[in-house]
Amino acid sequence: MAVNDTNDPHAALRRDVRLLGDLLGQTIRAECGDAMLERVETVRALAKRARQGEPDAGAELNRMLQALDVDVAGPVARAFSMFLTLANIAEQHHRSRRRRDRARAGDAPQRGSLDESFARLLEAGVAPDALHAVASRLGIELVLTAHPTEVHRRTSLHIHNRIAVLLARLDRADIDATRTALVDRLHREIVTLWRTDEIRRRRPTPDEEARAGLLVFEQTLWDAVPAHVRALDDALERHTGRGLPRNATPIRFGSWMGGDRDGNPNVTPDVTRRVCAMARWIAADLYHREIATLREELSLADGSDELLAATGGAAEPYRALLRGVLARLAKTRADLGAVVRGEAERVPDDDIVDERELREPLELCWRSLVDTRAERIARGRLLDVLRRLDAFGVTLVRLDVRQESTLHTATLDAITERLGVGSYAAWDEAERTAFCTRELANPRPLLPLDFRGEGDVATVLDTFAMLAEVPRADLGAYVISMARSASDVLGVQLLQQSFGIREPLPVVPLFETRADLAAAPDVVSTLLATRAFRDRLDGPLQVMIGYSDSAKDAGRLAAAWALYEAQEKLVGVCEAAGVELLLFHGRGGTVGRGGGPTHAAILSQPPGSVNGRLRVTEQGEVIQAKFGTPALARRSLELYTTAVCEVSVRPPRAPAPAWRAVATRISEAATDAYRGIVRDDPRFVDYFRQVTPEPELGTLKIGSRPARRRTGGGVESLRAIPWVFAWTQTRLILASWLGVGEGLRAALEGDDRDTLLEMARDWPFLRATLEMIEMTLAKSEPRIAEYYESLLADDALRPLGDTLRARHRATERALLDALGRDTLLAASPVLRRSIDVRNPYVDPLNVLQAELLRRLRAHDDDALRDALIVTINGIAAGLRNTG
Repeated sequence: MAVNDTNDPHAALRRDVRLLGDLLGQTIRAECGDAMLERVETVRALAKRARQGEPDAGAELNRMLQALDVDVAGPVARAFSMFLTLANIAEQHHRSRRRRDRARAGDAPQRGSLDESFARLLEAGVAPDALHAVASRLGIELVLTAHPTEVHRRTSLHIHNRIAVLLARLDRADIDATRTALVDRLHREIVTLWRTDEIRRRRPTPDEEARAGLLVFEQTLWDAVPAHVRALDDALERHTGRGLPRNATPIRFGSWMGGDRDGNPNVTPDVTRRVCAMARWIAADLYHREIATLREELSLADGSDELLAATGGAAEPYRALLRGVLARLAKTRADLGAVVRGEAERVPDDDIVDERELREPLELCWRSLVDTRAERIARGRLLDVLRRLDAFGVTLVRLDVRQESTLHTATLDAITERLGVGSYAAWDEAERTAFCTRELANPRPLLPLDFRGEGDVATVLDTFAMLAEVPRADLGAYVISMARSASDVLGVQLLQQSFGIREPLPVVPLFETRADLAAAPDVVSTLLATRAFRDRLDGPLQVMIGYSDSAKDAGRLAAAWALYEAQEKLVGVCEAAGVELLLFHGRGGTVGRGGGPTHAAILSQPPGSVNGRLRVTEQGEVIQAKFGTPALARRSLELYTTAVCEVSVRPPRAPAPAWRAVATRISEAATDAYRGIVRDDPRFVDYFRQVTPEPELGTLKIGSRPARRRTGGGVESLRAIPWVFAWTQTRLILASWLGVGEGLRAALEGDDRDTLLEMARDWPFLRATLEMIEMTLAKSEPRIAEYYESLLADDALRPLGDTLRARHRATERALLDALGRDTLLAASPVLRRSIDVRNPYVDPLNVLQAELLRRLRAHDDDALRDALIVTINGIAAGLRNTG
């Protein structure tokens, strides 16, 4: 039964959530008995009453949950966790349904859609030719990473997707019998989900991580990409009178899965080889399926002279041509499967390795259809296959390799010591640069033939040896994490040359801390003034900027301004040198790691920093949230496309000098306040580890990479993901707001007040930044964090908790003052309602988690640990964020 209630646009969502909740309740009763369901309902009622302001209800809820035996606590946690997951599925489906209903009713197109954006831009004075030009040269590359923030097992995600499909079918069911059958199938899926172990019992290998990550191509992106490009083509035709050029490739994909070895010793050269083969294997299988269907469709008996000559005058020339293509794809698929399974080292030379081997016969089909006046047929499935080839090639993704700069320094140091020319590590920057430049110009081999190295040095050398063997089309860029100097880049170029890599990978410095971001323009300027670097620059200069570590280093507000300034200055440096700049954004999923709404984030970038091109990471749970269903995937691709088009043809104006001065002052005040707690307060590290589940996060086994770059150390050694994840679990979400209040208050209580209010109203960058922080404050619950503290923290640490909660209150007041609002999310009522509806289901999970942590730290126990993991998963689902 289709639902289109214009009086209550969320009636259908409530219906779905109620249905899923009822089916979950029936499942709990059948699996655990009436007493368990009654207990769950009692907890739910108490949590709702507590949220409505009944203090006795909150105290009773705490007492009840504290008293539960672990064999009861586990199913109770599971019930609330599953409900939140099912509610998320319903919400995601509802967004797609609302969009469909809006289009069916002829309502105004959705904000950020192709039609809405293009119409608005033209109405604002953008010339149709200018819009067409930027859309035709779009270069958006989404780089999927294996960052461990997806808490759900892949098995569970498959069930989630099936539930979403069934909800969509329910919308279209107009016969009671059909609805009954669909509800019965939904019930079976929920029972299956309940009986499926949601806990990872072992840490995934990098190969398994990559295989799981690449599934999104099979599930959604394989079909979503050509559908999106077709929609873009049609929208351009409607609004500018011209469609996309045939060679336009607006969307491509990269990956770090199996290539990111920074701090992950499990990613070896053999892993990278196998993952590259795995991606090709998936691509070959997908192309085989698609071209088999295309061959069935192209039953035409005639063809162009060119096609007939190529097929020897066959009766069905298209089928004859594609028969040979299918045979080669089948053989390629089988041979790649052997490599993936470790049964072979490489594929034979007669397999499809180069994209042109697949493109040429497809292009011949295209030319023949066009020449024989059958272009309408050509623009169907054949065009979609060609557009897939543009986006995915025969490798599906291009794999980046990432390694930390210090390992390259150690490797070059071992080489120079072996050569007897000194210690590269001991040299200053000028000496390192001179050495790299001199050796890049020297044709003789740098490495002695018998040099192998040991430990990390051997690992680095083996990686470059592998890069010399893997087909270049499989690889994207070489990213240097914690890059700080020009020699970091030149050293990697030298290592590539030393291993005879004929088509070197672009070397991409990743600037991560606030200080490194400030130094980035000078580093790039030095590189561009170095002839050895300029001579090897093929295409745009890529520079990566890190959102996660900069926020962990200086706080979210100061990091945002440091990132903005760095981008501005990098644009200026490259413009002065006559070099095209491609910024690579290392954004996380949460606000504390640079995440947030995609469209608003892109529109708030500095003028000239996008210019039709964008490279950005998609990490962990964000991949499922953006691309988990076909409708979500198409919408996400659309938002990327329209935002990049808009910011390219109508970039925001550069901030006025007065705005810059205020931004700098509030950034300094915010940094001082943030570091005063995180770095300078001797109580902080102990407090963090006592009141959050950070020490236990390793039990999640959600990624192949260790949580720390190195053992021991304080917050600085902790990766940004567990840093944010831990604070999110306790609902303080400190990583997203600490320091913000002090920064804003410094302006609001001084001479900068009017200027700051103007900036918050009129500057897209600051407005978007503050609104993302506003969202995290709305999700945070200091009262819940205080409960963790009451159970877990030493008495001596509790005054620090009081300080943090006071700062949270002050930050909320300052942010509302700056935005001119009375309450959080006053301008986002849908999001406000979503958070309010979820809170009574998340609160019991927090109470349980705090109690389980207390027990677990007193006595380690597998059942306690399992129940704890269920609460971690549930809170992540409820807040729609992990790390």
